[in-house]
Parts: sequence; structure tokens; C-alpha cells
Amino acid sequence: MTGNVLLNGKKRRLDYGGGAYVTQENTLLGTLTVRETLTYSAHLRLPSSMAKAEIDDIVEGTIMEMGLQECSDRLIGNWHLRGISGGEKKRLSIALETLIRPQLLFLDEPTSGLDSAAAFFVIQTLRNIAHDGRTVISSVHQPSSEVFTLFDDLFLLSAGEAVYFGEAKMAVEFFAEAGFPCPSRRNPSDHFLRCINSDFDLVTATLMGSHREIQIPSDPLANLPTAAIKASLVKKYISSNHAVKARARIQQILAIKGLVINIRGENQANWWKQLSTLTKRSFINMWRDLGYYWVRIIVYILLSICVGTMFLDVGKGYTAILAHGACGGFLSGFMTFMSVGGFPSFIEELKVFYKERLNGYYGVAVYTMSNFLSSFPYLTVMSFGTSSITYYMVKFRSEFSNFLYVFMALLSSIATVESCMMTIASLVPNYLMGFVIGSGYIGILMMTSGFFRLLPDIPKVFWRYPISYINFGAWGLQGAYKNDMIGLEFDPLVPGGPKLKGEEVLTTVLGISLDHSKWWDLAAVVLILIAFRLLFFAILKFKERILPVFRKLCAKRTLKQLKKRPSFTKTSYSPFPSIRNQPAYSLSSQEGLSSPVPY
Repeated sequence: MTGNVLLNGKKRRLDYGGGAYVTQENTLLGTLTVRETLTYSAHLRLPSSMAKAEIDDIVEGTIMEMGLQECSDRLIGNWHLRGISGGEKKRLSIALETLIRPQLLFLDEPTSGLDSAAAFFVIQTLRNIAHDGRTVISSVHQPSSEVFTLFDDLFLLSAGEAVYFGEAKMAVEFFAEAGFPCPSRRNPSDHFLRCINSDFDLVTATLMGSHREIQIPSDPLANLPTAAIKASLVKKYISSNHAVKARARIQQILAIKGLVINIRGENQANWWKQLSTLTKRSFINMWRDLGYYWVRIIVYILLSICVGTMFLDVGKGYTAILAHGACGGFLSGFMTFMSVGGFPSFIEELKVFYKERLNGYYGVAVYTMSNFLSSFPYLTVMSFGTSSITYYMVKFRSEFSNFLYVFMALLSSIATVESCMMTIASLVPNYLMGFVIGSGYIGILMMTSGFFRLLPDIPKVFWRYPISYINFGAWGLQGAYKNDMIGLEFDPLVPGGPKLKGEEVLTTVLGISLDHSKWWDLAAVVLILIAFRLLFFAILKFKERILPVFRKLCAKRTLKQLKKRPSFTKTSYSPFPSIRNQPAYSLSSQEGLSSPVPY
């Protein structure tokens, strides 16, 4: 949260091409194949000047390098598609970040959840990348002895203090010299964690408190508290040759003039190529994911048939007035409500966006535009199917212009709800909360749309002004009523009386004002649609720019409160305790594989 990031002794940001980060969780689009995932990623990030053949060669080389040949044309897999194994997903996640050959590659526990063979393969691949001239830094979770021997350098941390930093093969000797030799039949990494992880003391105390017998066979550290072992190791490390070499290397790097990291951000793919690539990828994801749109399209068609048969040839009798209103209200209100069902897919796609944005694949504006463009054809199919089935079964009007308005109004309303749901999805941590908040919001909009209570009768404070004016449902319902009833004549209540004009029904029965055209109502829905898309963009930008600053302020406040406690002891947050004015890590872009073990 606080501190500095130094690259070769120079303070700068890790922009595109400088560093890549592989998260512990494999965040991938399950509807794509391994080759498609790498190809789309390459087109998003590699320079636009590169030919397609060159990009394909890089993709094939990466597949070969990560050993993904056998599964290259298999789908990654999701809730309804069987896919590749966990080890192959992990290798694919690493392959995505090595496509552009970053100088620094960070990995968060790349072996978690893998069996011994898969873990060995992953670390061996990382070793090859490191020995190819890249700096690879990885936290590792309970490595086997075979995996541990693959690491070149080891960095041990405990409660913010450096316990050891140096060659991994020399760590056993260091612990032996400090008086804590590794038993002959114990994994060195397990021994190191046993010496510096205070959780072992907590486990022992808990078991003793529960009056359980503790049996730790042949453990020479059983009677020694971890705090004492760690203090001894830290003291030993400060005066060791390993710390001296590290400090000397830092001073050597700082003394070199003009030593900078070559960041290749200016060679990234241009905006238009990113937009077209991301739109195509998102379209294919929506096409193959049944839960994204296809299930909803089927439900829309079935509901449309139900509405059509319920209001079949509704006619122009006196009782048909309320039927016209009810059918129009159902189409503009309840039919748009089903967009809430897309929340799980929205959340999964946003997870991929956050991961790719973290590594600088593309910008927020590109994602916002591509998401709308890729979803538009599916929304069009939904709207056209619904409007064509219901319009001609109910027999609203015979004019094509009226049908065109029904289609455009329904398309705009559904697109607005989709944008609203995407905005809510960007604010909630999971789809369950999204369901609740989204359903509640749509419920409020339906309540103030003018169907359940006429617009003139809605309480003026808050509900009428401003809620109904920023409610796309209210504008959509007014436009639907006008499109259906203006120009129509209904039979009177008493036979032989004068015909009831549609305009009179609108003003007296449905409470609709005729001071503006139905096209203005449609324009208002489109404006609200644009507003939601801009709000979605603004929220993503806010979370990217403002939240890190907010977290930094919270971290500083927490640190100040901790310093006021009597039990607080100032420790060096640098891996090299002599450099106390730099609470950060200084990484030199040199060949090697470093593995800080988490504490």
C-alpha cells in the first residue's frame, strides 16, 4: 500500500511491457480454446505493425514453450463446457503474460492446486524463461524438494523482516551456521518455514490448551519458540556475506548512469485494432456461452408467444382499452426485467477485464465500447423476435412505421437495462448481490413507470421528480402507449354512442401527456442508455484511479495508529536491513529466478 518501486535504482511505474503479473486464480474465458485465447491476447498487445503470420508464429512458439500442444485446440471450459486440467490452465495463464516477453514476471503461488508432476512442469518452464534473460519472481506454496531445487535464488520474509536473501542452494548452509541445521530427511523449504513461521507456536499452544497429546517425532525445534529462532536468524543474516553481497550489488546498480528499463508501451496495438479484436472475442464468448444470451432469447420467444396468445387479436372494443394498456406495460416493463439473468456472465467477464487491465492489455474505453458492440446483435435478435411475434399476434396497428417503433423502443429499453446491470455488476463483489440490487432497482423503476399508478398521481416529491424523469421505463411506456393508441378509435361503453378516440383515452384513462411526440420518448430512453454507459466507464475509471489512493491513505492511517501502541516495534521493510530509507524492493533486470516464500 505504501513505499516505492525502484527499477534498477530508478523510481518509475511498471507500465505495459515492463512487468507482468500472474494471479493465483486462473481468470480465463472458458468458451475459448487455448490457441484462441493466446491469439486474441497477442492481437490485443503486440504492435499493430506486425503481420498476422508473425503473430501466429509467436503464438505457436509460446504454445510449444509452455507444453500446451496437446490441448491447444480444446476449450478451456466453464459451467457447461468440459475443458482442460488445472495444470494446463496455470500454464496458459503464464503463457498469456510471456507473449510480450516482459522484463519482470511476477507470479502468486503458481503451484497451488497442482499435483507434484504439474507443479514441477510449471516451475521448470519458469526456470527456462528466467534463464532466457528474464527476471521471474514468484511466491511458492509448500514446494516439494524437486521443485525447490529448481529455484536459483531464495528470499525468506517473516513479519516484514528479511531472514535470508541469496542463492537457494546456500540456504541450508546458512541455517546450519546459525545453529538450525536441516534434518537429513526433511524438505529444506519445510524446515525454513518451521523456523520462521510463528503459526507453528500458535498451533502448539492451541493443542496444549485443549489437553491433547502432541507428538512431533524427532523435531529438534519442538522446545524452541519461533520468535527466538527468527530473531537469531535475522541477526545472523544482517552480518552474513549474503547481506553484504546484496548491499554491494545495490550500490553497484545505483552507481551506473543511464541504466533504465526499456518499456515498450509505445509499440502496443493501436486503439482500433484493440476495439475490433476485443469485440470479436466478446462476441464469440457470448455465442458459445449458453447462459449469456441464448437461454434468454429462448425465454423471450416463449414469453412472446404466451403474450400473443393471451392478447390474441385484442380488437378495438371498450374492454380492449385496458388490454392494450396491459400488453404495452408488459412489453416495456416485464420483458426488460429478464436482463437481470445475465448477471453471472457479466461478473465473469468483468473478472477477466480486471485481470487484463491490471497487466495493461487495453484501456477502459475500449472495453466499454466493445462490450456494447458485441452484445448489440444479440439484443437485436431478442427485440426483433419479441416485437414481431407479439405485434402481429396482438394486432396492434397495421402500419410498418408503428412496428418499427415497437422494435426500436424495445431494443433501446433492453439495451438500457443491460447497461444498468453492467453498471451494478461493476460495483458488487458477486452475482448474488447483483441479483438482489438489480432486481430491487428494476422494481423501483417499474413502480414509477406509470403502469401501476398513473404518472399525474405519483407523489411529486422524489418519486415524480426526479425518479420518474430518469426512469427509462416511464419514457418507454409513454412512447408505447402513444404509438399504439394515437389515431385509433374504440367502441363506446354504451352501444350507439360516439367512438372513443385514442388521444382521449391516453389523457383521461392512462394519464399520458400529449405535449411531445413519441419519438422524444424514444430519444429520452436512448439518452438514459448513453448515460448508463458513461456511468459504467466512469465507475471503472474511478476504481482504477481513486481506490489505490484511498487504500494508501487508509494504510498510512493504520500505520500511524500502530506506532502509538506500546507493543509496536519498528522493523525494516527492506529486504536489506541496512537500507532503512527505502521501504521497497530494488530489482535489477538480470538473469535469475527469485522465490520469496510467503509468511
